[in-house]
Amino acid sequence: MGNSNHRLDSLTVLRRELHQYPELSGEEYETSQRIKIFLENYPPDELLSGIGTTGLLAIYNGTKKGKTVLFRTELDALAISETNTFEHQSQREGVSHKCGHDGHMAIMCGLAVELSHIRPRKGKVALLFQPAEEDGSGAKKVFNDPNFQSLQPDYVFALHNLPGFALGQIVVKEKTFSCSVNSIIIKLIGKTAHAGEPENGINPSLAIADIINEFNKLIQADIKNNNFCMITPIHIRMGRKAYGVSAGAGEIHFTVRSDSNSKMKIIEAKLENLAQKIADKNQLKCQINWVQEFQANENNKLAVNHVRKAARLLDLAVVEKKTPFNWGEDFGLFTQNYPGAMFGIGAGEDTPALHNPDYDFPDEIINTAVSLFHQISKQISNAH
Repeated sequence: MGNSNHRLDSLTVLRRELHQYPELSGEEYETSQRIKIFLENYPPDELLSGIGTTGLLAIYNGTKKGKTVLFRTELDALAISETNTFEHQSQREGVSHKCGHDGHMAIMCGLAVELSHIRPRKGKVALLFQPAEEDGSGAKKVFNDPNFQSLQPDYVFALHNLPGFALGQIVVKEKTFSCSVNSIIIKLIGKTAHAGEPENGINPSLAIADIINEFNKLIQADIKNNNFCMITPIHIRMGRKAYGVSAGAGEIHFTVRSDSNSKMKIIEAKLENLAQKIADKNQLKCQINWVQEFQANENNKLAVNHVRKAARLLDLAVVEKKTPFNWGEDFGLFTQNYPGAMFGIGAGEDTPALHNPDYDFPDEIINTAVSLFHQISKQISNAH
């Protein structure tokens, strides 16, 4: 599209507006509406709203049959109070865009601008604005939506901005890009008693201590190792502040990380068995459930090659990451089901880390990312 400076100006305005009005996972109604209004200026051939509740799907068709390529961005913000005082600071108390999803949306809107001016040669390009990435529920909701199911993409792509990497650097990795993450809640039910007669009750404290110690033995914190496994205690609750009462129930929460989906299943079974065994030994009932599951992003080699090729053609620096990122990202559900890749774009070496209260997405990388997404789409739609 002729003037990239003009494009960057309008996308920066949009990005900062999205930053001012953040919404939590599953509540992105206004955000979705803002995007919809923007897209109506660059009309897709199909614009479907309400995908997985608040999501949008914009489809640009080529003139001939060909492959369908999907690009995905996230709509949601975090429950973090912003400490920045710039003009576009969050107007919502206790909610802010601290993961850069505002920037990711602006990039996707920039791709919409390009595609509206020049449609794909063949096939179709679909832009997915996905709700609820942060709590791991959005990808599942979209995936189960009949409007999405009918799309069946040949390739799926997503990016994430990465503080700590040079501005505009492209970070790629074959196989696992980001880890599988799942969180376990273990509830232990015993029997309350007088604190002076604890033998008349069943107190969960020793079981909680055993679970912590036994889980701790399974940790393999070095991600370079084949058996990488990170288990982090998150929350413990037991009894009440009633000093005459011996607690009769408690619960403990952990997050669990692995560098592959298949290994995660083995770890999950092991942890459940351990918790149950310890509960039985202490005569406690045990209830286990898992929450906020993120599949590992297991990148397809051909898809990663498309990213590499596009970056090379655009003269962008490419970093080959040796090990996966420890964090979870629910785009993993898409890469489990379709050939695809998640990659990173450097947000600057001195930028505050993601989820920090002073983080802000760097507008300078919007154009770079738009060009890269567009180049990937052209490579796939022009392929014979």
